[in-house]
Amino acid sequence: MIPGQKNIILRYTLIVFVMALLAIAIIAKAAIIMFAERQYWKDVADRFVKENVIVHPTRGNIISADGKLMASSLPEYKIYMDFKAGGEKKDTMLMNHLTEICEGLHQIFPDKSAKEFRQHILKGRRLKSRNYLLYPRRISYIEYKEAKQLPVFNLSKYKGGFHELAFNQRKKPFGSLAARTLGDMYPDMELGAKNGIELTYDSILRGQDGITHRQKVMNKYLNIIDKPAVDGCDIITTIDVDMQDIAEKALVDQLKTLDAVFGVAIVMDVATGDVKANVNMTRAGDGNYYEMRNTAVSNLMEPGSTFKTASIMVALEDKYITPDYMVDTGNGVVNMHGSNMKDWNWYKGGYGKIDVTRIMEVSSNVGVSTIIDKFYGRNPQKFIDGLRRMSIDKPLNLGFVGEASPRILGPKERYFAKTTLPWMSIGYETMIPPIYILNFYNAIANNGTMVKPKFVKAIAKDGEIIKEFPTEVVNPKICSDTTLTMIQGILRKVVSEGLAKPAGSKQFNVSGKTGTAQISQGKAGYKAGGVSYLVSFCGYFPSEAPKYSCLVSIQIPHGPASGGLQAGSVFSRIAERIYAKHLYQNLASAKDSTSVFIPQIKNGDLRETSYILRDLNIKSNSTSIPVGNSPIWGKANCTDTYAELKKTHTDKHLVPNVRGMGAKDAVYLLESQGLRVRLSGTGKVIKQSLNAGSYLHKGQTITLTLD
Repeated sequence: MIPGQKNIILRYTLIVFVMALLAIAIIAKAAIIMFAERQYWKDVADRFVKENVIVHPTRGNIISADGKLMASSLPEYKIYMDFKAGGEKKDTMLMNHLTEICEGLHQIFPDKSAKEFRQHILKGRRLKSRNYLLYPRRISYIEYKEAKQLPVFNLSKYKGGFHELAFNQRKKPFGSLAARTLGDMYPDMELGAKNGIELTYDSILRGQDGITHRQKVMNKYLNIIDKPAVDGCDIITTIDVDMQDIAEKALVDQLKTLDAVFGVAIVMDVATGDVKANVNMTRAGDGNYYEMRNTAVSNLMEPGSTFKTASIMVALEDKYITPDYMVDTGNGVVNMHGSNMKDWNWYKGGYGKIDVTRIMEVSSNVGVSTIIDKFYGRNPQKFIDGLRRMSIDKPLNLGFVGEASPRILGPKERYFAKTTLPWMSIGYETMIPPIYILNFYNAIANNGTMVKPKFVKAIAKDGEIIKEFPTEVVNPKICSDTTLTMIQGILRKVVSEGLAKPAGSKQFNVSGKTGTAQISQGKAGYKAGGVSYLVSFCGYFPSEAPKYSCLVSIQIPHGPASGGLQAGSVFSRIAERIYAKHLYQNLASAKDSTSVFIPQIKNGDLRETSYILRDLNIKSNSTSIPVGNSPIWGKANCTDTYAELKKTHTDKHLVPNVRGMGAKDAVYLLESQGLRVRLSGTGKVIKQSLNAGSYLHKGQTITLTLD
């Protein structure tokens, strides 16, 4: 046996035994960690690493056609205090600066006094709250940054305790202006959009989420981007903020006057179909008017007399009538298959025999229904086909949630009584959203080409246009040129000589048609709970070269009702203000042989006069007047093409002649001579109480009359 072999074997055995115990311990510990302590260590790991953290992008802006911000995502904050953060050192700093902090908070939020802030903060300190709300309402980013600059609050949230909770909010800088067209977001913006352009273009506006993971490295947390967020694109609308404001102001003023239920005003660019203004105001319980729903595209209403234009166009196109075709409307009441059709003035004896143009001017129900019943009574489908040929019922698919389409049903789709066709011809028995009526009149203004109303003109990213939406043609020609010329002439006379005179303007010609309809209560009929009316006017301006079309529609809960007076007057105010907004005059074109190009020049300081004449390049002898600071007194003799400046002599002992001078020069000259001056009137001096050339006595008072 090898000496010491037993000791060696014993040592090896001991080492193997210890290593076996260690292996068993390691396996046991691993098993405990894997199973018994799994959740604990998972929680520890989560504090150091957070995987797949969603990063929300910034939602795109909605911008008006004139470049103004109409909807944007802005951050709001709620501010909190952790009174345990920072320990005693922070608490000492807080108490040392408490007065300064409270005064600062009062300056930022004046609705609460510094004393109230002090009491509120001390209460949170006593409670040792870790998430104590410092101010009850959400605050703006600017207010948050101001609060963050206060003592203690400017420290990190772990040292100072001041922290915030951010909210991403959708803001509309112009308030309710075009609110229903723009649409709304849910209060929790992560839920997305509710309606309007916000919902229609939600996928474009919202962008794409990003992904990061958060990891603690060297005792600091780092956000490591795995996939960057892609901010949403901007939507450029066709809405013109100024036009929207003009239309809303004119409409709301009338709604308040009439105590109306709701009102709609839409303005479209004739050539492009761009909707420049879309106002939808509904009376709320408090009596005020708000944008509650997009009535212009969602409301199905019987259009009333604005529909007569379409009826007459069908008959003109089929060559049954001409503008001078005569109809005997009698005393304003005619029996139509057992029901009385009445004109608005039936109680005055009606209109008797009148032609088609006059029928439209006075909006004769009897005249229109007699024509349509006579030529289409045996074949109503031909009339319906004529309407459809003009695409008045073709769905526009504007993309809004809740959008409605016209319901003009013929004998193939519904029961057609003998009375259906006559009443349909004057705007009953049909249901049409307001924007479809406007689009039809817009086609008449656009030389027969019907274009699709457009609310969005482009998509932009980082200030660059990435997609434009061209004008879409719905129907290249709604009727023949002959019919178009005839109906355009009729619509112009409706305003200039008919019931639509209140819609006209002294500045330019307007064409269009009034509408007054009783509102059906469904199965209850037209008079259940009292009669209510829909008054409207639809037209375009200027008649010779139409630029804009416009519809005004108002529901009133009582009579008397007049589309021309109550809706037409609103149209007139909108049209005139829009026309003035776009009125540009080229002064060069105003020149003629009788024009005077030399302005009226007052007597007085020739140095100032010569300076102005030189600066305006007006022909004169202004270069003969030396430059300096002391005044040179004189007068101007002017012709149509030349201004001649002449110096005059003043004697300090004599009262100067100030006739023809402005007040400034006259007062300066007289007071420098020692006189006291009184003025009466404005303009230039036409009379002085002390005669020019008389001896001057210092201290005398001279009265100047100006005109």
